[in-house]
Amino acid sequence: MFPVTRRSALVLGLALALPSSAAILSPTRASAHEITAGALIISHPWARATAVSAKTGALYLTVANHGTEGDRLLGVSAEVAARCELHLSDTTGDMMTMRMVENVEVPAGGNATFAPQGAHVMLMGLKGPLKKGASFPAILHFEKAGDVTVEVTVQGIADLQPSD
Repeated sequence: MFPVTRRSALVLGLALALPSSAAILSPTRASAHEITAGALIISHPWARATAVSAKTGALYLTVANHGTEGDRLLGVSAEVAARCELHLSDTTGDMMTMRMVENVEVPAGGNATFAPQGAHVMLMGLKGPLKKGASFPAILHFEKAGDVTVEVTVQGIADLQPSD
């Protein structure tokens, strides 16, 4: 079971108030900038807007682990893209390289940060442009915390950090 926060209690309360056919909300899905799933806190899921013809985009967020055991982000899925890949970036001299990884560690008492010019979730095969002001759901697949649905806010194409 996960700890109940104000945000998750509000979402759960809304889900219980809806008819059973509409109760598709879960306590791990919220449009807030911070989502709690067990010992994990997922903060500020966001993406940059893309050009109309773009076939790729990127998703950014921070995952903090307040628990005593590590966890792993195994992957991400989002209906806005054909597939999502976890990427790490390295800069050596003037050269920046990017490589896909199978998972990303979220150490106990630590965090995993996905930000421009660093680790990110690559959205491959976009089904349409990401437009500033829009949002979309993404499912984060964790080894221990399980699947956590977050609402990703689309920001400006040149933004370098999440807005509040």
